Amino acid sequence: MERIGESELILNADGSIFHLHLKPENIADHIILVGDQGRVDMVSKYFDTIEFTTQNREFCTSTGTYKGKRLSVISTGIGTDNIDIVLTELDALVNIDLEKRIAKKTHHTLNFVRIGTSGALQKDIEVDTPVVSKIAVGFDGLLNFYKNRDSISLLDMEAKFIKHTEWNERLAAPYFVESSPELLKKIGFDMTEGITISAPGFYGPQGRVLRLPIIDENINDKVSLFKYENNRITNYEMESSAIYGLSKLLGHNALTICNIIANRKRKEYSIDYKKSIDILIKKILDRIIL
Repeated sequence: MERIGESELILNADGSIFHLHLKPENIADHIILVGDQGRVDMVSKYFDTIEFTTQNREFCTSTGTYKGKRLSVISTGIGTDNIDIVLTELDALVNIDLEKRIAKKTHHTLNFVRIGTSGALQKDIEVDTPVVSKIAVGFDGLLNFYKNRDSISLLDMEAKFIKHTEWNERLAAPYFVESSPELLKKIGFDMTEGITISAPGFYGPQGRVLRLPIIDENINDKVSLFKYENNRITNYEMESSAIYGLSKLLGHNALTICNIIANRKRKEYSIDYKKSIDILIKKILDRIIL
């Protein structure tokens, strides 16, 4: 096996991995991902015990137990660029021998469940209700940098979406990746299912116009009308495409559940979304340990 160089896999002086400041023993096999650092405490307050905590920049981690099951919760910050760091470094912790700097012969699978917030693109989806992402769409282009991207992507859906939206060639090629069927059945079985778009920004990339015009002013109408078999695009957020894509390529399981805090079609916004997020967190904790 080829040794991975110090410049490619960077470790801190204490042996922890560069950005996350974690060692292999610091993480559980079941990992809840949240964007907001403050949401780490919203999750870990339900833990029976907390054995480890650390923070570097926006990356905050708590590992402990919930009803006897070992769990980790990690904040990723905003965007798929951060997910590239988080997923790659977490995989390295379990699938690379950090001392020898070589990939381990035996693969170790992690389970990622993202709890997020999102804006709905369909009128019938109520504010303060959860949507589980059966499929994630990347408007970000991240997965296009990795070899074998096509092998885990839904290429026919991608082609039909590009045709339907008259996709502008100046934009990154979109990619479509499925969630883990096992996690979807286990955790999201009674939730609204849909296709979730991960955008590389909050304003223009999600069709918002303040002072700057966007390249396709009809993009939200186009995506909300897109259908593939029984699937429709339900919501926007900013991380799931990279979580799904990298998890598939690296051999992990991933699922995203987002609480809808805004309905873009109705122009509605949640009065107090933290209450419904708290309910969602408790529900996911109870289901992930089964």
